Amino acid sequence: SAASAPEDDAPNRYSRTERTTYSRYSRDANSSGSSLPSNTLEKRIEELERELAKERQENARLMKMAQDKEELIGKLKEEIDLLNR
Repeated sequence: SAASAPEDDAPNRYSRTERTTYSRYSRDANSSGSSLPSNTLEKRIEELERELAKERQENARLMKMAQDKEELIGKLKEEIDLLNR
């Protein structure tokens, strides 16, 4: 059950990241005014969305690795307990 907690929190973490990325991007766009054409902004948004997708994939991979290691630690602790008896 402890291993499922990080997965439950994952959507919240993603939405926070999206909000941060969006607000940072919005500030950059607003500070430059309307000097950038909309197609440049659309390309930048697509680029950021691709980057976000890659980061999400990496995050999922790392979470899986951490979960696997936690399971291994639990099994090794059980084995140590058995050996100590």
